[in-house]
Amino acid sequence: MSAESSVVSAAGVASAGFVVVATKEESGERLDRVLAKRAKVDPRFGEGATRSAIQRWVAGGRVRVGGAPASADHKVVEGQEIAVDPLGPERTEVTPDASVAFGLLHVDDDLVVVSKPAGLVVHPGRGHADGTLVHGLLGRGLFRAEDVAAMAEGEGEGDHVRPGIVHRIDMETSGVLVVARNAGTLEALKALFQSHDIERIYEAIVVGRAEARTYRTLHGRHPTDRLRFTSKVREGKVAVTHVEVVRRFGDLATHVRCRLETGRTHQIRVHLAEVGTPILADKVYGKRPKDPRVAAIAEQLGRHALHAGVLGFVHPRSRAPIRFEEAMPADMSAALEALAALAAADEDQAKSRGRR
Repeated sequence: MSAESSVVSAAGVASAGFVVVATKEESGERLDRVLAKRAKVDPRFGEGATRSAIQRWVAGGRVRVGGAPASADHKVVEGQEIAVDPLGPERTEVTPDASVAFGLLHVDDDLVVVSKPAGLVVHPGRGHADGTLVHGLLGRGLFRAEDVAAMAEGEGEGDHVRPGIVHRIDMETSGVLVVARNAGTLEALKALFQSHDIERIYEAIVVGRAEARTYRTLHGRHPTDRLRFTSKVREGKVAVTHVEVVRRFGDLATHVRCRLETGRTHQIRVHLAEVGTPILADKVYGKRPKDPRVAAIAEQLGRHALHAGVLGFVHPRSRAPIRFEEAMPADMSAALEALAALAAADEDQAKSRGRR
């Protein structure tokens, strides 16, 4: 096998089992349907717990009702104990794709630093089997086959193939990302991220009047929507974001700069949204702006206004500090210009009223 041909997939691996108890509302429903609904709000099922995946678990005897393996069409009865022994998502086969577009900021024998455009998914996952950054990296021949195999051995059990991926930024977020090219660098970079010895600065546009402050909260999965995260939890990991105001556009919006002390999933988006200043055009944590002019700017932007502008760290091999800075992309710059024009027009109108 060569990195130029494909990365061969491996079967999913089981994670910890657990038990759920059927409710009155679930009584009479098919077992696979009940579990698929539960999987949307219960993180114990794991990321890949689609209905088809659950049917695969059932077929493999990994779901038991009353101590015995059950069928997918079993009709659930209130009070029944359903033992679930999850199987992680099957690894996908990754075929190199040189057509995937992204920028290269730095390449050496140990790592690659890329500029990820908005809209590009970092690695294969549910709903994104191809066209990811990983496909593009393989397509440009940036990995040796033996390094891909070595890095795959350290990946999460049952996870999708994602050679060299140390950290992710959301699909709609643009900006700087580092990728390891071998197993030793992968582990060294992971250690830097875990110890928070990484400089990460993001640019964001938020709706409303944001304040300069430090957010220090707990961070965990939302109790009713497993695709979201929240700081309003009793237990979770600590999340710290330092926010600096760059420019205000009246009360319409604010350009902020966010320095991450920790790097939890959706951390910046959660912190800003939960104090009433969501990131512009954030479809998950925000709402349509009340001002129709700002709403039109959000629609024109088409993605949440977040950009990973700075990434700095000590190189694992040379031990020299390196730092990469990527300017805000044109779509966010255009949104800032439009907001500035709105704020200026509002200010002129207010002055005109004051002279009357």
